[in-house]
Amino acid sequence: MSTNKKIPLRKCVATGEMLPKKSMIRVVRSKEGEVSVDPTGKKSGRGAYVSKSEQAVEIARKKNILERQLEAKIPDDVFEELIKLIRRESIL
Repeated sequence: MSTNKKIPLRKCVATGEMLPKKSMIRVVRSKEGEVSVDPTGKKSGRGAYVSKSEQAVEIARKKNILERQLEAKIPDDVFEELIKLIRRESIL
């Protein structure tokens, strides 16, 4: 008797798509208000998921979606780190 393993889904804040958690990148705001990229998905704090596509990151940047979701100012280096992660994974 085989059991199907449940795949956790998360919603992209930029595109609204429901995708597997592993195909998303988490951005997290700590209790101190510091915003950072969480590639492991295990940091504590309020999180928001973005699809692993440069278009989704640009939509989130232009519409200030991450700022609204995390209720914090998002530094530009967070968006640059997201794009670097996406490009690095597309090469592999």
